[in-house]
Amino acid sequence: MHYLLRLYRITNVQVTDDTLSVDLEDGRTIAVPIAWYPRLAYGTPEERAHFQISGAGYGIHWPELDEDIGVEGLLLGKRSTESPASFERWLRQRKK
Repeated sequence: MHYLLRLYRITNVQVTDDTLSVDLEDGRTIAVPIAWYPRLAYGTPEERAHFQISGAGYGIHWPELDEDIGVEGLLLGKRSTESPASFERWLRQRKK
């Protein structure tokens, strides 16, 4: 059985030390642990605050963190799929 997932555009994003919260145009707010997205968790408050709503409103991009998160993944409860090796390389580059 297939279900159709209706996606709504992002209207606002807030990132704290613990939570990523995304407001959608239908009035819902999705809140997930920031730990689901290690690059956000390791980013500075300034880096986390500098985001762009992208993909015609269906995604969020953090340029300094090279992180992209889509509405569909948030609605489905998907965590980052970045491999540990890739994340380690990213961390090493940040320390340079």
